[in-house]
Amino acid sequence: MTTPSLPRLTNHAIILFGAAMAVAAAAMASGDAATAEAAAEAAKQPVGLYYAIAAIMGVGSLSAAYAVGKVGAAAMGAAAEKPELLGRAIAFVGLAEGIALFGFLISLFLVFK
Repeated sequence: MTTPSLPRLTNHAIILFGAAMAVAAAAMASGDAATAEAAAEAAKQPVGLYYAIAAIMGVGSLSAAYAVGKVGAAAMGAAAEKPELLGRAIAFVGLAEGIALFGFLISLFLVFK
């Protein structure tokens, strides 16, 4: 039994992520005044606020994923029996997706507080 290898896309994503981290490290090491000012401004922000933003986005995204999974499965089941219900059922999937949108908006409000 052999272990499956990573897909090509994953390898490219890892390479791009590494390159982005290298560029960010080089920008931080350059020591220019704009970078120092940005670091000083970031140090003034309360750390707990960022944890709250991450929690809001995480809970909002997970609950939206759960809702879309449940509603989407039910919608496709209903559409399999009665195809004319598909339009109405997809609207409910959009409502479930709105949960993630509200979490994102609240997070934006907290970022620009």
